[in-house]
Parts: sequence; structure tokens; C-alpha cells
Amino acid sequence: MPIKLLLCISISSLMFFTSLSAQTNRHMDSTLQTARKLIHTDPDSSAHYFQKKIEEQLQSKDTLKVIQTLIELSTLYGHNLNYGKSYDGFWKALLLADTVKDSISIATIYNELGWLYSFYKRDEKALKYFNKSINIHKQLLPENINMKTYILSDYFSILNLYRVNKKYEMAKKYLDSCNIIERQITPPINSFYIKAEDSYLRAINGDFDIALEQLKECIAHFTDNTPSYLVVINVLLGDVYRMKGNSKLSIAHYKESLRRSENSKSHLNYQLKAYEGLKNIYLEKNNYRLAFDYLDKETNLNNKIFGFQSENSKHLIEIKDQFRLEKERQKDLLNKQLIENYEQEDKIWLLKSIILFLLLISISFYGFIVIRQIKLKHKSEKKMLAEKQKLKLQKKNEVLELKNKELTQAALRLIEKDEFISGIQKKIESAGDSINRKVILRALKSFQGSPSKNWSEFEARFTAINQSFYDSLKEKFPHLTQTDQKICALVRLNFPSKDMARLLGISVESVHTSRYRLRKKLNLRREDNLEDFINKF
Repeated sequence: MPIKLLLCISISSLMFFTSLSAQTNRHMDSTLQTARKLIHTDPDSSAHYFQKKIEEQLQSKDTLKVIQTLIELSTLYGHNLNYGKSYDGFWKALLLADTVKDSISIATIYNELGWLYSFYKRDEKALKYFNKSINIHKQLLPENINMKTYILSDYFSILNLYRVNKKYEMAKKYLDSCNIIERQITPPINSFYIKAEDSYLRAINGDFDIALEQLKECIAHFTDNTPSYLVVINVLLGDVYRMKGNSKLSIAHYKESLRRSENSKSHLNYQLKAYEGLKNIYLEKNNYRLAFDYLDKETNLNNKIFGFQSENSKHLIEIKDQFRLEKERQKDLLNKQLIENYEQEDKIWLLKSIILFLLLISISFYGFIVIRQIKLKHKSEKKMLAEKQKLKLQKKNEVLELKNKELTQAALRLIEKDEFISGIQKKIESAGDSINRKVILRALKSFQGSPSKNWSEFEARFTAINQSFYDSLKEKFPHLTQTDQKICALVRLNFPSKDMARLLGISVESVHTSRYRLRKKLNLRREDNLEDFINKF
């Protein structure tokens, strides 16, 4: 590891526990209370009580509480430069959180692992885990608006990473993102962690007065709320005063950061930053003795944390991806189980398919038989019904034809009667005066019917037999005259023109004329048969 290693503090853990405290009000037992009280005075004893509490929670099988306590313990180790134990604790917590699908804890642990990777200059890995945390929080955002606070913490982590690596343009982008999220939170917040980063970036742009004013506001805030974070603020002030050229105040703030770090047993990694700042100032002043002293302190602390013989280096020099290995093992087991399940499902599916196929064939065959029987039945019924209808129609036609024959014969008898009487009249008239002709003629005349009377009698009988004939004819051809209708009736009974003339009392020529006019009124062509047309009604 190089001596000039820029480190940053895991602020996300502080924001997480502040939010966790605001969301939950459950009772803290004495073991946790003791562990938390000793964080800034006796970290080793604090870690002991945290470990004791984890054992109790494991016995009671309270996985969620085990995860939360492991996160607190791992954060404590991280603040005191024991990155190996911090790393192990976070991975254990991550495996447990993944088992119970505790998404919020998983995201928090991803964020913390991002910080650990950033301490070792594994920036790509750090960003990967920061972004994993962001993605989880964004997925949870529609269900929980409080996730914006966590997203703000994630953006702050990336902002800090870029600022420490002197990628100020990228840092400015994430600062803008943080400011947007701050305004979106209800009610809007004004994070002093982000204000401190904003102050430093302003100093980079030469806005020293605004930067120093904001950092002093941060000092006032953290003095009242989180005194341990003054370790970081004083290093930032030391950097800003150094950029401004005020070495005296710069030295004072670096030393204040070192004093507070020792007293609070917190943010010990920022001692490296303070030592580096003091070394550079004394080099600029040509005070090589003090510069060497601080270089020596920086080197020793750097070797202690990152040197080849350090526990951290043994544990993290090639950071083990335990979670990935465990997940791969679980994935292999799951794949094996899935393959077995798929094979079993294939066999079941094949059996089901065969049964289904046989069932479909059986249903199809049965359906075919049933449908065929229904069709045959319907066909038989339809045929029977058609035959009955045909017989009924045939019988009706036969009756109608018989009645029409009777009607024709009756009409002919009327004609013959009239002709017979006419003949007698002629003979009487030619007989001379030997008989009383007038008396006999009068008597005959009373028996003889007139053409109109004969037609009335005929029409009454015709209408009784052919009830709908006139109605159908009038409906389709309303302009037909009575003579036309009479001609139609006689045509229907197949009367020859001569009989028509005798029944109607007109000449045969008149009958032909009437038939001709009737054809025109019925819109018949020359080749159309009048009798066939009228028989349709």
C-alpha cells in the first residue's frame, strides 16, 4: 500500500443508525446499552458486549436483530481500523440478510462494503457495491418514501469517494444529486455531512470564505449532535486553510483532529490524513525535522493498517469475495436441484401428456359418435317431417284440385242450363200462336240466370275454396280491375276462352282482348305462360 492513501469515513453507517433509531422505538436491553456507551471510550469492551449480544440473539433465533447487531459491531471495527474483522462481520450479516430477504439490511451492508473497498483503493468494486445499494433502495422507494434518505446516503458515499480521489467534476455531479434528493425529502433536510463536502469543493474552486463559513456551521452542528465527526471536519478545515495559505490555522485543525480521534476512539483512519497534512506543511516551511516526524508517524500508522505484516493486509490484501463464493455454491446446489426437478417434471409431464392425449382421443371419438347419432336423428326427423309436409301438401292440393274440378263442373252446368233454356226459348218463339208464349217465356226466364248472377254464384264458391288467391293477387298487383281478377280466376281453373266468354257473358274476342291486357298489367313477356304465372298465387 502507498503511504499517501486517501481514506474516508463511513458516514453511511451513522446515517443508517440515525434513521434506524427514528423508525424503531423498541426497548434496548442493558447489554446493547453498555456496548453503545463504550463505543467512544473503550472500543474493545464495546466489541465484547456486542459479540455477547449476538450470541444471545443467535440462541433466540432472532435473525433480524443478529443482522443489525453485526452491522453495529462491524462498523465499530471499521472506525478503529480493524478492517479484517469489519469485513468478516459485514459478510456474515450479508449472508444472513440474504437468507431472510432483508432488503434494507442488504443495501446497508453493500454500502459499508463499498467503503471498505474504497479504503483499499478498489474503486471499481467500491462503486459496484454503492450502486447495488442505490438500486435496492430505488426498488423499495415506491413502497416506502423513506428510502430517499437511504438513497441520499448512497449518493453521499460516491460523492466522498470521488472527492477523496480528486475527481472533483464527478464529485460535483453527485453533490448536485444529493442536493436534489434533499429537496425531495418531506420535510426538506439540510444534511451537514453533505454541506461539509460542498464546502471542500467550494474551496477547490477558490471560494474559501464561503467554504470556511459553512465548515464553521458544521462544527457547531456536530459539536451538539455527533462530536466524533469533528475528527473529519477538522481535517477538512486543515486542508482548506492550507489551500488558502494559512498554515498556522491549518496546523491547529490537523492537530485538533488528531486529539479528537484519540479521545473519541473514532475515525482513526483520518489520522493518516492529518499526519500527511502536517508533513506537507512543515515541508513547505523547510522544517524537515518536524516533517520527518510526521512522515514517520504516517508511515508507521500506514504499515500498521495496510502493511504486509498487518492483520488487515493478511485478511484483505486480496479481498475475499465470500458472499460471491457462498452464492455460487448455493447457486450450484439450486441448479442441481432444479435439474432434478426438471427431470422429474419432464417425466410427469410426459405421463400427463400421454394421459391427456388418450383422454382427448376418447373424448373426440365419443363426441364423434354422439354428434353422428344426433345428426342421423336430426336427418331422420327432418326427412320424416318433410315427408309429412309433402303428404299434407299433396293431400291439400288433391282436395283443392277436387274442389276446383267440382267448381268447374258446377260452372259448366250453369252454362249448359242457360244454353238449354235458351234453346227452349228459341223453339217456343218459332212455334207460333198455338201456345201462350209469353207465359212460358216468363216462366223460363225466372229459371234462367243472368251472366252477373252466374258469376256471383261462381265467385262465392271460388273464394271459399281459394281463400288467399284474391288477397295475394291484389297485394302484388293492386291496379287490376274486377274483369282482370275474373279472368285470373278462370285462368287458374284452366277455363278455355269459349267457356270464359259464356260464363262472363262476353264474346270470345273480348276474352282474348282481356287476356292480352292482363298480360301487360302483369308485366309478362311473350314467352311467359299466363297459366303458370297465375297458378303461383
